[in-house]
Amino acid sequence: MSKPKQIVHVDDDEDILTITRMALELVGGFDVLQFNSGRKVLEVLSDLNPDLFLLDVMMPEMDGPELMTEIRKRPEHKTTPVVFMTAKAEHQVQDMAVFGDALACITKPFDPLILHEELNTLLEEDS
Repeated sequence: MSKPKQIVHVDDDEDILTITRMALELVGGFDVLQFNSGRKVLEVLSDLNPDLFLLDVMMPEMDGPELMTEIRKRPEHKTTPVVFMTAKAEHQVQDMAVFGDALACITKPFDPLILHEELNTLLEEDS
């Protein structure tokens, strides 16, 4: 049996963290590491080797795009796929993310039953 794909998920909303963990681990079979701030991820980034970073766009202290910039400064994460999650009201940021370095931007609220399929498809298309 192959090792499950690992996702580092960063969001400041505890409810989103819980729903995403259930959707990706229980339904999708992913290994999910979660953090509630970009700073906490950066503290342990050198110890992480995820298949994908799933980042909330709007967070206090450091937003998702800023965190992606910091992640990209590390050679070992220069090409690790990034997907953003954002609220519907943030259409301008969503468009920027799709055309920037990120693979895609998933709109919240998302469907927890198909989130794993969306991420698997994005990972397959990126490989």
